[in-house]
Amino acid sequence: MVSPWSSRREVSPETSRLMIERAHEELVAGNVVDPRLTDVRPLVRDSWRRSMAQLVGVEALPPLDLGDAVLEEHRRAHPLAGVMDMVRGLLLPGGASESGVVVAVGDEAGRLLWVEGDHRIRTLTGEMGFTEGANWSEAAVGTSAPGTALELGRSVQILGAEHFNRLVQPWSCTAAPVHDPETRRILGVIDVTGDATAITPQAQLLVDATARAIEGELLVSRLRARAERSPVKAKGRRPDASRFTLRVLGRDRGLLEAASERSSTAVPISARHAEILLMLSTHRQGLSAERLAELVYADSEALVTLRAEMVRLRRMLQEHAPALVPESRPYRLPADVETDAQHLLSLLDRGAHRVALAAYRGDVLPDSTSPGVEEVRESVRAALREAMLSEASVEVLLNYIDTDLGAEDDEALRLCLSLLPARSPKRAGVVARLEALNDG
Repeated sequence: MVSPWSSRREVSPETSRLMIERAHEELVAGNVVDPRLTDVRPLVRDSWRRSMAQLVGVEALPPLDLGDAVLEEHRRAHPLAGVMDMVRGLLLPGGASESGVVVAVGDEAGRLLWVEGDHRIRTLTGEMGFTEGANWSEAAVGTSAPGTALELGRSVQILGAEHFNRLVQPWSCTAAPVHDPETRRILGVIDVTGDATAITPQAQLLVDATARAIEGELLVSRLRARAERSPVKAKGRRPDASRFTLRVLGRDRGLLEAASERSSTAVPISARHAEILLMLSTHRQGLSAERLAELVYADSEALVTLRAEMVRLRRMLQEHAPALVPESRPYRLPADVETDAQHLLSLLDRGAHRVALAAYRGDVLPDSTSPGVEEVRESVRAALREAMLSEASVEVLLNYIDTDLGAEDDEALRLCLSLLPARSPKRAGVVARLEALNDG
């Protein structure tokens, strides 16, 4: 089947891109009564003003509200999980590789739960933070089709320059909210992002029709379940079950965070405890005492030392995170612990290079000499560097060479030089750094 997005259709925006950009600059500069704003569609103008009132950054990346473990749990429980095949069939019928667009499905708060479609477009849009787990509500990123559709409760099309955030302005998008078929409460949002083909009248009709088809399918499923009169008891979960995150990037000591529906805490932990928790979170199947001693102390026979440290670790966790007290034989954690290092690698896998680079606070436990930590540290460094050199845009690459990791990366500097336009004022700085690096 041919993708509905494969053939380009012409679109006639109400005003030129240049006029919209100038109006946007005037508004951001504080000229809220500038006459050029009257040339902007009222829907967009009103959204810009809401964005200004909520102090949305014009070049800020969207917040990542859902880490990997939380994202998976949220997706499984979300009402739209059961209709994703329908979304793919209606909006990506020719296959993701042929679509030329990215299709995203978010929850009622604007957090993206699924982002699928053309790999190249996913990579490019990932650099502006359009990735699973990111918050694309109006309050987070300003004017955009998914956020503004949720705000207004109806389908919306946003043309490139109409986006409030400059990072998003190369793209255009169409989005429609999905309502509960009985209560009419908003359950989520469907968005199609790409070039001008994503904002044709046909695109809006298709996205609207998909939202209505989903609502119909939800209603049919409910009626069928009621008719069968065989309610299924949901597996019980403690409403206050905690989610744990271990932060080790750029930190001499670890930070253990626990978040639940009722509260959240952050507990600084010793370097040694961070090393052990990092190893146990990385090896979720568990580790023998000998293997854990080898990874932490570089000595498989350091069992007495390890057991003494495990006693202290258990005591600390019993006080601050009882659900994480390690089990023995093998040593393993009874609950999943997400690490910021693993999250960074996940962002790279999703093509969110700009977001991943922003999340890179430095090396994993930089002062640690534990073999297991060194292995994780090097894998993160290698993955980040490889993504920067092979897939990142020149703007992201320039940010990379400003980090400690990329500052003396000769290959990255030369790649920047090859990608920058001949008359770019940034070339001189890169040339100077290359010369200084070679002279040294």
